Amino acid sequence: MLKLKIVTPERVLLDEQVDQVTLPTQLGEITVLPNHIPLIANLVSGEVRYKTSGKENFFVVSSGMIEVKKKNEIVVLAETAEFGQEIDVERAEKARERAKKLMQESYRDERAFADAAAGLERHLARLKVARKHRTRTHRNLESGTLKE
Repeated sequence: MLKLKIVTPERVLLDEQVDQVTLPTQLGEITVLPNHIPLIANLVSGEVRYKTSGKENFFVVSSGMIEVKKKNEIVVLAETAEFGQEIDVERAEKARERAKKLMQESYRDERAFADAAAGLERHLARLKVARKHRTRTHRNLESGTLKE
């Protein structure tokens, strides 16, 4: 088992034992299993998936840092992190549209364009996780189970 702790400036999103965790890093997606070597990596916007007792769970994060410590401990320091059920899809869709428009308007300013592109990436990740949560919830309702 791994001890996974997800921390943002506002709260501790998660602090529990998991079987494995998959994280988006600057160099690509990584999966951490028990007895992984110590590691520090840059976190990028995207989906974090973790398994506990064979059940997969997920949430979205934005930029930050990942530290895999000895003794099977992972600490994720993220600028933001939220579970799918916490995401307001309509609001996230509007934010995605604003970021897309901002990218189009700022194509001559490298810094503004990069900021807009990062915002767009963040909102696309939020929408992906929110839709995944909705699909899973819908399937659970159809099968008669309310748990995820």
